[in-house]
Formats: sequence, structure tokens, C-alpha cells
Amino acid sequence: MARTNPLQFIQQVRAEIAKVVWPTRREVVLTTIMVLIMAALTAVFFALVDMLIRGGLQAILGAFG
Repeated sequence: MARTNPLQFIQQVRAEIAKVVWPTRREVVLTTIMVLIMAALTAVFFALVDMLIRGGLQAILGAFG
């Protein structure tokens, strides 16, 4: 494996960083909002599933108790 001196390494890192396409502020905001909405919908879904399972188990266990 070829060794690179520190100066070449820094130049290569700067060249790679220059290739990065950074998102716009609008893209970041919209993506963040979408993530928060999806997290909220997922939380509501699992809360409803939890309530259904809990109610079903209470009905089953209540019939035997």
C-alpha cells in the first residue's frame, strides 16, 4: 500500500470535499419535516396496535379469570 505524505492527504481530502453536493436549506427543512411527520405517524400506529393487543389480551384473560 502506497504511503501518502500529510500534505498530499490534505489536498486529496479537500478535492473530495469539493465534489460533495450539499443540500439546500429548503431541502434540509423539508426532509426534517417529513421525518418528524413519519415518526409521529409511526408512534400513533404502534400506540393503536398496542391498545388493540392489550384489549384483546384483557378480554381473553378476563374470560378465564
